[in-house]
Amino acid sequence: MRTARVTLAVLLTAITLTSCGAKVSDAPDDKQPKAASGGSGGHYPVTISNCGVKTTYDKAPQRVVTNDVGIAEIMFALGLEDHMAGYVAPDYRTSRDDKGAAPWKSGYDKVKWLSKKEINKELVLDAKADLVFAGWNYGFGEGNGFTPEALKKLGVGSYVLTESCHNGGTGTSRGVMPPLEALYTDLETLGRIFDVEDRARKLVDGFKKQVADARAAVPKDGRAPRVFLYDDGKDKPLTAGAFAGPHDIITKAGGDHVMKDLDDSWVTVGWETVVERDPEVIVINNYGNVSAAEKKKFLMSYPPLAGVSAVRNDRVFVLDYVDLVESPRNPSAVAALAGYLKGVRGA
Repeated sequence: MRTARVTLAVLLTAITLTSCGAKVSDAPDDKQPKAASGGSGGHYPVTISNCGVKTTYDKAPQRVVTNDVGIAEIMFALGLEDHMAGYVAPDYRTSRDDKGAAPWKSGYDKVKWLSKKEINKELVLDAKADLVFAGWNYGFGEGNGFTPEALKKLGVGSYVLTESCHNGGTGTSRGVMPPLEALYTDLETLGRIFDVEDRARKLVDGFKKQVADARAAVPKDGRAPRVFLYDDGKDKPLTAGAFAGPHDIITKAGGDHVMKDLDDSWVTVGWETVVERDPEVIVINNYGNVSAAEKKKFLMSYPPLAGVSAVRNDRVFVLDYVDLVESPRNPSAVAALAGYLKGVRGA
């Protein structure tokens, strides 16, 4: 069995190296091949930088495997379903989808759903992937041995979600730019990789307008309500720092993100910090086996939080996981939260 798996890996290495046409380089910028301009015929080779790593593509990847729902939707939003071998994600439907079809339902219908469980090398090899689009702690992890370096040895390329780039602050801290900028960066970079730059530019322009419109509706006078993002956890809460999606979603919606001083993306804090910063609104991240209703019940009944303004005034707002991690749903989440906070300001 082991011999057969090794043989398969060797064969697929040859296939993926040929099909993806990607070369990773550590050469300085002035030594990189220059991308040709023009249409698809003269577009390649193209060199991009992703989390500090430069990669040159001789042609567009054809069998991309994505991990997590937000990442799959980035590909769908760019219209790249035909370049995908499949996606790994839990059930993609969310509470906001119950009012209608998921924004990119056709992508989910068209692209193969490979697994609801953790992505791994065997799954990627079985899918004959030439590129894996995932993130640190969104699939990639040193602990599980599923890393861009490990995939490279198998002849499979990688693209790392920009929200998850390691920033060197600690051994695990993530985030190198504001969250919405990370989304726009990935859309524009993938636009170059797949020669859909016009489509990427239209998306980014549309998202920026959506965010600007939401911000324009925020009253200019008055204080911004203090907002805390609650992901999960009872002993200690998992929340969002300055480099996770909720920071920009809260801030652009007119709120004051109480954990804006944490130079990380998703991070655990102590309840005493939450109490001290006294949020006036708590945003719940809706996902997983613990429902948003159960999370709210815990927050409202947890004795240490009894004096917190959001708990005393029952000001809890729910957004879905795919709204809050880097995804094309971030701009609409800004608009949704802005509408709620407007009501809080007027209360």
